[in-house]
Amino acid sequence: MTPRDDSESSGPRRSRWSDLERPPLNAAAVRRALVREGSLWSEVDVVQRTGSTNSDLVARAAAGAGAGRLEEGVVLVAEEQTAARGRLDRQWVAPARSGLFFSVLLRPGDGVPMERWGWLPLLTGVAVATGLARAGGVDTALKWPNDVLVTVGGEERKAGGILAEAAGDGGVVVGVGVNVSLRADELPVPTAGSLALAGAVSTDRDPLLRAVLRGLEDWYGRWRAAGGDAGACGLQEAYAAGCATLGRVVRAELPGGRALVGEAVAVDGDGRLILATEAGVQEPVGAGDIVHLRAG
Repeated sequence: MTPRDDSESSGPRRSRWSDLERPPLNAAAVRRALVREGSLWSEVDVVQRTGSTNSDLVARAAAGAGAGRLEEGVVLVAEEQTAARGRLDRQWVAPARSGLFFSVLLRPGDGVPMERWGWLPLLTGVAVATGLARAGGVDTALKWPNDVLVTVGGEERKAGGILAEAAGDGGVVVGVGVNVSLRADELPVPTAGSLALAGAVSTDRDPLLRAVLRGLEDWYGRWRAAGGDAGACGLQEAYAAGCATLGRVVRAELPGGRALVGEAVAVDGDGRLILATEAGVQEPVGAGDIVHLRAG
């Protein structure tokens, strides 16, 4: 028998428990596990529905700029997003409780030069990939600069994305979206994937969320302690080890309509992708859309 919310004894409105394969997050348990003395995470809020956790957290940071600025380590999680965005303002759509949709507020300005902040999406990618592998038992890879890939039916599919935005008084909001339990008929585009479709051992979102946030806290702490030096703290090596873009021939679609084709040979100390072109030169790419063409 399906459990019933007594507040919904009449009318067609669905209970938050109506899809038993997608139970709600246990907000209190997640909060107890993550918010503790000495932790990066200062606050964890779970909302049932919002437009975009990134937009909400950016707005909160802006409203608290100055003397009452929002503390670092705030985490905002949504069970459903109606106006989520990826890079280049692409829409991110998924059914309620089918994934991890959250944003975090970081303040790396104390001790980390701004020119090294470009590592934040890559750092988050490492934390997401390792957290999903540990808690979900699923193989993941990273596509530079901000996509999380899984393999479905022998094909590389995007299952997650990361978006970093400046926020108010020296802060950065990093948003993460990961498809967890989406079925094939729910995918927004045929090239998308999910942990379930990739054969994950577990799609329980509570331990997945905790594992990702613990990994993010660990890598962020190492990176800050090293003054943002990704090489010194091991982040550059960890990212390269999990990056599916390296060794591939790719097309970089750059701002302004320019495109560049070459083999992705490295990620440099500033987090830029280095392409070796047919002209025999190595060009750094700091921003752009990357299309994987073939193996190098």
